[in-house]
Amino acid sequence: MPTSQVTQALILAGGQATRMRPYTDDAPKAMVPVAGAPIVGYQLAWLARHGVKSVIISGGYKHEMITDYAGDGSRFGVEIKYTIEDEPLGRGGGLKYAAHRLRDSQAPFFVLNGDVITTFSLRDFAQYHNEQGGAVTVALSPYRSNWGVAELEGNHIQGFAQSPQLPYWINAGIYVFNPDVVALLPDKGDHEDSTFPQLAVDGRLIGYRLSGYWRGVDTVKDVLEASKEIRTSGSVLPREFHTTNPNLI
Repeated sequence: MPTSQVTQALILAGGQATRMRPYTDDAPKAMVPVAGAPIVGYQLAWLARHGVKSVIISGGYKHEMITDYAGDGSRFGVEIKYTIEDEPLGRGGGLKYAAHRLRDSQAPFFVLNGDVITTFSLRDFAQYHNEQGGAVTVALSPYRSNWGVAELEGNHIQGFAQSPQLPYWINAGIYVFNPDVVALLPDKGDHEDSTFPQLAVDGRLIGYRLSGYWRGVDTVKDVLEASKEIRTSGSVLPREFHTTNPNLI
């Protein structure tokens, strides 16, 4: 399968994200601005840049704000369709419900949690998935401590390493799914509690160690740090995609 065939994606954007208040008091998590533009704006621009043509956005809490912002996707260079949960289905249930609207039900697709910003190559990711022959490939990011770590010599502290990278890999919230996995997803609940463990037992769950920028945006601190990182790297989206002043958040 050529990597160019992975041209569809699904964004899980139904979460309310209480840990990100006050940003999510009046907006869904995907619409929280980072350096002026919503998280979902960065995701759509990234998907389009890597050849994705069709996107399904699964929404719930205040979903109309995402629809108003992203529209039909034409200004991002993709086609967007939406699925709205009448009741909370959990990530796995929401994914299963939304997957039925994919343009090609027989083709692989990317899945993104609605709270991640990244720049790694989706083409490389898809190529790796194809080569490994698994059912789902999970992008993995290096684990970075949220705390300063003491550097010890015996019982003497020599210094502190601030937020060091540790020798572990975490789920980056980005996946490649083969189409047959949709039937294995729960109608309600989290696929990481049911489907993924079974795929792991079967040897069909693959890990991909990503390289490049990745940031999960889960807390107010993450919003502030991600905004600083985006501005420093020069990766701020063009003004047409902004909802706030990029220098304020």
